[in-house]
Amino acid sequence: MGKKDSLHLEDSMSISVRTAGSFKKPWAGRFGKKTEKIVEAFTSSVSFDRRLWRYDIEGSIAHAKMLGKQKIISKEDMELILKGLREIREEIEKGKFKFIEELEDIHMNIEHELIKKVGPAGGKLHTARSRNDQVALDMRLFLRDEINEIMRLIEDLQKVIVGLAEKHIDTIMPGYTHLQRAQPVLLGHHLLAYLEMLERDRERFNECLKRVNVLPLGSAALSGTGLPVDRKYMAGLLKFPAISRNSMDAVSDRDFVIEFLSASSMLMVHLSRLSEELILWSSAEFGFIELPDSYCTGSSIMPQKKNPDIPELIRGKAGRVFGHLIAVLTVLKGLPLTYNRDMQEDKEPIFDTVDTVKSSLSVLGKMMPLIRFNKEAMEKAAQDGFLVATDLAEYLVEKGIPFREAHETVGRIVRYCIENNKTLRDLELMEFRRFSKVIEKDVSKCLMVKESIKRKNSYGGTAKNRVLAAIKEFRKMKCWE
Repeated sequence: MGKKDSLHLEDSMSISVRTAGSFKKPWAGRFGKKTEKIVEAFTSSVSFDRRLWRYDIEGSIAHAKMLGKQKIISKEDMELILKGLREIREEIEKGKFKFIEELEDIHMNIEHELIKKVGPAGGKLHTARSRNDQVALDMRLFLRDEINEIMRLIEDLQKVIVGLAEKHIDTIMPGYTHLQRAQPVLLGHHLLAYLEMLERDRERFNECLKRVNVLPLGSAALSGTGLPVDRKYMAGLLKFPAISRNSMDAVSDRDFVIEFLSASSMLMVHLSRLSEELILWSSAEFGFIELPDSYCTGSSIMPQKKNPDIPELIRGKAGRVFGHLIAVLTVLKGLPLTYNRDMQEDKEPIFDTVDTVKSSLSVLGKMMPLIRFNKEAMEKAAQDGFLVATDLAEYLVEKGIPFREAHETVGRIVRYCIENNKTLRDLELMEFRRFSKVIEKDVSKCLMVKESIKRKNSYGGTAKNRVLAAIKEFRKMKCWE
């Protein structure tokens, strides 16, 4: 969706859902009694699916043009319908449209208003169409726009990460396994790990988009229609590169919804992991970063507190998106073909997931450039302990010692250091040689943190030249240069 839509105009323009006198249901001919009020309230979806109004009108305009082109309706009726739909679109944009609960959903609200505006011609719009293929179309149009927006936001965050990686190309920090200090790395290298995660996320959304971008309109209720519709023409109008091949599958398929929720869940996993590190790093125990005041809150009782609420909320909202994925999977798992009313329950999870993902990406993208990294604290942490122990083992390997033997030897050296309250850099050459006679004066070089980083020159490693090359490669791939 565009920027205007991303502000959720539908939710802010004071559109009201009202009840009014009796409305004739589109299925009224079959029923002898009126629908109970409690049933109308329970089955109504217009309170949330009104968000699809733009897409419902877009799809209806394409459908009306097709009906006119195929002479299923007259040109005059087509023009009346198009005029009425455009007027309704303008009324909704200006917040003047009144939604009616008894009419259940966005589709019937727009059709009811259309008939009021243009008379019997409006009743011809639904020719060769069902709400089953209509809602499938609306959801696909909606998700198509939102996926493109999400991919744009992912790329915005990637640009921020690349910028930070370049800025901190010489900043050294400890890398962790099991949340224990493991080996020294460059901060830029650490940040680029999230760049890779986000790129996989972007690729997943892009793949999902291919399966979203399939036209279901023309499938009608479930079996197609006997009227001479032109589905290719509608696909062209609505910019769909593909058309559904099976009418029953078209109206009952929500795989594209599940795929979107799955891709969103994966993205939120990655944003949550990044948030967790920001939370840890901003703690006094780490002291690696300071989050900007404008993106934190305080305590109602403890005056000194500065709480990392933004990353905490992103971490929490991840579970919310996972829940939506499970909810829709559960709704669909036992449904027989084709459409069932259970499918109405996919709307709120989709809408909330879209909002959650977009807001999480947006706020992270704005907050991260304002983070202050404590280079001194990071480098000090990288100097402590035995983070170059693997380098010492590799030094022994270069001297001809089998790796397993080298590993055991270094392990004994580390134990000796711990027992004697020393670090590897504190040891004299004589002490090293108690454990291995191949150790010589040149051992001191492999015990330097900067040298350790420089040595990690394998493709994808943390050496400065490799990190710079990775940044350059990514920029080239994205055509940012």
